Amino acid sequence: MAENKEKYITSDELKKHNKSDDLWISIQGKVYNVTDWAKVHPGGDIPLLNLAGQDVTDAFIAFHPGSAWKHLDRFFTGYYLEDFQVSEVSRDYRRLATEFAKSGMFEKKGHGVIYSLCFVSVLLFACFYGVLFCDSFSIHMLSGALLGFSWMQVAYMGHDSGHYQIMMTRGCNKLAQILTGNCLTGISIAWWKWTHNAHHVACNSLDYDPDLQHLPFLAVSSSLFQSLTSVFYGRKLMFDSFARFFVSYQHLTFYPVMCVARINLYVQTFLLLCSKRKVPDRALNILGILVFWTWFPLLVSCLPNWNERFLFVLVSFCVTSIQHVQFCLNHFAANVYIGAPKGNDWFEKQTSGTIDIACSSWMDWFFGGLQFQLEHHLFPRLPRCHLRKISPLVQELCKKHNLPYRSLSFFEANIWTLRTLRAAALEARDLSSPVPKNLLWEAVNTHG
Repeated sequence: MAENKEKYITSDELKKHNKSDDLWISIQGKVYNVTDWAKVHPGGDIPLLNLAGQDVTDAFIAFHPGSAWKHLDRFFTGYYLEDFQVSEVSRDYRRLATEFAKSGMFEKKGHGVIYSLCFVSVLLFACFYGVLFCDSFSIHMLSGALLGFSWMQVAYMGHDSGHYQIMMTRGCNKLAQILTGNCLTGISIAWWKWTHNAHHVACNSLDYDPDLQHLPFLAVSSSLFQSLTSVFYGRKLMFDSFARFFVSYQHLTFYPVMCVARINLYVQTFLLLCSKRKVPDRALNILGILVFWTWFPLLVSCLPNWNERFLFVLVSFCVTSIQHVQFCLNHFAANVYIGAPKGNDWFEKQTSGTIDIACSSWMDWFFGGLQFQLEHHLFPRLPRCHLRKISPLVQELCKKHNLPYRSLSFFEANIWTLRTLRAAALEARDLSSPVPKNLLWEAVNTHG
């Protein structure tokens, strides 16, 4: 009887299978063909395309529950990776992930969802009551602030539901995503998943991570002045005279831009839902957006005059901008790189591209767990109630392997971010790097 001989390919041969119509990956040394699966992958095709032709074991462990392993065999090519190796950092990371799984931490979600739902309900009730039953200008503005505050908390719930199941069933979880994202905030959960999964896989890659691609208004690195091509959006990030003008003052305009950043999220939602791109549950997402754009304008219209309506919306946006700022603090001042993410340095890339925000435990609700940004990036399926508990273990692992663990106060993180933006702004003003002339930019900078 003939013996079954295992077939092997090298990492260089695996790299050749890195296209959408020929997409192979390796997990723990076994090679899988996921070309067709990428089209229906629940996390979208972007994560698979970004890591195509590589060993992706650490990323697979980070994003998938243990039950996902049994589905891999149907994609097995019959090949094993000949030069498969596991670094010491990856060994320790996988050991930690296994310990968390055995202790049941990924399933123990606590009562945070119930508390959050109750809190958001109180905030929305107070907001609606203030608008509908009070005549005071101050109360109306306070109601706008409460609405913005509720949007922050709802976004955290939507974020949680996108990373792990916060409800009893998958169907209820999807309903919670549509309600928290589309219906209450006007931001499509489909858009969030599309961009957020890409962000996690390519954390702080200037050309792969959409969360760093904010030209013409913001640039965290002078490398963006090269008009890089965004692999995510499939277009050039043009650094022209218009972008140079805005980037030159970005450290001064950062907070005002954050106050109106929500408008961009609405625009991005409409662009995706109206695009030809395949969007999961498009009809459900559109329905949820229609719900938001029904109740929100109606609520605003109940205010007595256009001045109050404008200020109400502005106040709600300004309060929510605290969250937009927080997201920037977690990444803008961290290390950046150009190029595709690599599957064999997962832990290193997450430590390099993230910054934690130090705060007391009683403030965890305010930051939604995302102040532990590194912990969240390493274990995105871990419920936020456990992030503070695992932080010492992550710090210990970083220290062991001489990797950065940055934890700053909210104030310090703002300083670091502004310093990063200012450094790029000063470089943008360098006239030795010419771009097409812009009379406005030249006029403002004539006298320095």
